[in-house]
Amino acid sequence: MKIIGKHSWPVLFVSDQLNRQTDEGAWLKEIVDTLIADHGCTAMFCSAYGDAHDIIYSHEDLGTVVIDWENQELGRVHGKNEDLAGPNAAARLVEYVRRRNAGVPILVLSDRSSIESIPNGVLERVNGVIWKLTDTPQFNAGRIERAVEDYSRTVLPAFFRNLVDYVAEYNFAWHTPGHMGGQGFLKSPSGTAFHKFFGENVLRADLSISVPELGSLLDHSGVTGEAERFSAEVFGADSTYYVLNGTSTGNQVVWRSQVSPGDRCLLDRNCHKSLSHAMIITSAVPEYMVPVRNALGIIGPVDFGTVDPAGSWAMSALTNSTYDGICYDARHAAEALSGAAVLHFDEAWYAYAKFHPVYANHFGMSLESRDRLIFCTQSTHKLLTAFSQASMIHVRFPADIHASEALRDDFHDTFNESYMMHGSTSPQYSMVASLDVATKMMHDNGTTAHADIMEEAIELRRKIAKIREQETAEGDWFFGMWQPDEIADTPTRELIGDQSRWVLRPEAGWHGFPASGLTGPYTMLDPIKLTFLCPGVDVHGAWSDTGVPAAVVTRYLGDKGIVCEKTDYYSWLLLNSLGTTKGKQGTLVAELFRFRELYESNAPLDRVFPALARAHPAAYRGTGLRDHCQAMHEHLRASGLLESMVRSSRIIPDRALIPAEAYRAIVKKRVEFVDLDCIDPVNDPRTAAVMVVPYPPGIPILMGGELLNERSLPILEYLRARHRFEEAFPGYEGDMHGIDRSPPDADGRCRWEIMLVKKD
Repeated sequence: MKIIGKHSWPVLFVSDQLNRQTDEGAWLKEIVDTLIADHGCTAMFCSAYGDAHDIIYSHEDLGTVVIDWENQELGRVHGKNEDLAGPNAAARLVEYVRRRNAGVPILVLSDRSSIESIPNGVLERVNGVIWKLTDTPQFNAGRIERAVEDYSRTVLPAFFRNLVDYVAEYNFAWHTPGHMGGQGFLKSPSGTAFHKFFGENVLRADLSISVPELGSLLDHSGVTGEAERFSAEVFGADSTYYVLNGTSTGNQVVWRSQVSPGDRCLLDRNCHKSLSHAMIITSAVPEYMVPVRNALGIIGPVDFGTVDPAGSWAMSALTNSTYDGICYDARHAAEALSGAAVLHFDEAWYAYAKFHPVYANHFGMSLESRDRLIFCTQSTHKLLTAFSQASMIHVRFPADIHASEALRDDFHDTFNESYMMHGSTSPQYSMVASLDVATKMMHDNGTTAHADIMEEAIELRRKIAKIREQETAEGDWFFGMWQPDEIADTPTRELIGDQSRWVLRPEAGWHGFPASGLTGPYTMLDPIKLTFLCPGVDVHGAWSDTGVPAAVVTRYLGDKGIVCEKTDYYSWLLLNSLGTTKGKQGTLVAELFRFRELYESNAPLDRVFPALARAHPAAYRGTGLRDHCQAMHEHLRASGLLESMVRSSRIIPDRALIPAEAYRAIVKKRVEFVDLDCIDPVNDPRTAAVMVVPYPPGIPILMGGELLNERSLPILEYLRARHRFEEAFPGYEGDMHGIDRSPPDADGRCRWEIMLVKKD
């Protein structure tokens, strides 16, 4: 079992003297040998400042950096037009290390005669100076070891440190869970395989609530409470609660704590289904804000102009950012939702917003006004580094609660009752530790890390735009990117630092949203959410004679190990995150070129998609890739599927029952499944028992309790068009929550059925 210790934090020596046969080289080599042999440390070496730059960029596990001030080997930073030559090279390297990591110790190796050459600004940023050929190698090795020891104790946040320390005690477990530190898995071959796969640390860290050293998640005590308070500080909240079943549960906790049966509530129609479930749990009466759409079906912001300025609601929910990366100016949203007593920002995909200035004022916890209670729910696992399902609820108090300890305690007592309804008495401590560590990572270098992510995302945006521009000029085609037109010709550094470049302005044509629905520049596009566009139809609905549907492209990419986040009809979404590398981006671009090559040669589907062709030989055997794309493109165009999707998303159906009443009909067995083709919405309206959520676009188009009547006819038309599409192109079935597919009949056809409330 590997335990974290000083050996886990290597010392980086940056010096061209290590391999030289000189007194200085021998002295430095003896320091290194002593550090490794006598002190149990590890070391890394490079002779040029440029190489050091690359190592520091790619290694966050350095325990100390030792920089030779008189180094002669300078070098160039790989991939950058940044020459490190010159008298200030060492100072620039020190500044770079400190910019990337505010805490790692930096020790400068220098000759005493060079002391005047070290600027005061450098001395303020380093942790010490080691004078060459002064003091014994053993003494200097001890100083370096001390720097590593001191630093390593600061790396682990409180909860994670206590968990590591407990595991390192090798206690005999006489409590749950039943595998008792992993030992139980070793009683069978399958269990042994499980043990070998996950490793002993993971299993010994799977502990019971019986371990008092780790505090309690249900009453937020001990190091667990300390971790939550640390997260609140880092994420800009007054109070933070860890949630171990995702933001879906976090949303339930928030709404159950604030909403009572019969309360009017305001939600955006593209809210996550967990908020629709919250309407069921609380018996709330929902009202909806409708987001605008472009002709591709890309989800835009809600039209705040349709919100009743005199309205009054117990609670509001706004999705920020949207799936497609639309982020709201929180100040504008708060003003537009002034009639809501409590504001809830569902920021499941947006936990990083506080850590880069380009998102200034565009996240819930940035609101300075304390006129009411504000909640932000964040899936810390989605684009930060927590384990799957590990999420946070952040709270910002109104002025009266913020100013009073008694009122803060009262809020916690009542809110925690809702929290405990959804919290397990057997929490997974590894998930808690991952939230603790995700917080510490953002605290230590979140801004720098996110700047790296953004730089890589913007460089990919510019690369795709330039490729398309060049290929179009040469009479060829390529994929596009949904983004402002100026991105391709604006330097990356300007785009990283200037929020205004990403603002959606009503008059701009690139986004395709109607100016009548986008009533002001109150939203921005998130630079790290990358929506690729396929040829075939543009954002304004103009069709081309030929096209490449996105489902074909993302199937190809998936077969090559490139998994996309979301696929629409002519666009697909990729997410840039802490786990994204330049290697991923290079592979993506190469495979897009390869796809185009296969398309142009009309390569047979038996070779491009062999599994698809084998599964559906009648539909695809002997068909070429270009012909396949064209057949799908012509079907989408002729069927009006894309247009019907957009129309259906703009409708708020009439309501017969609130969601809670529709759900009670399910519990009471007063429901039935009805074939979509048997529904007559004009002459025989019916009430939906469940929400219907098609992917794409991944938002509800029908809620439980809403009517399938003449008003909602476009919704039924869209569902039927989707059914016909999937019959025409087997193997391209999409998720359709709320639709039950019957087993195929003798002709291979399946019925689509929806659960409806029985007629009285």
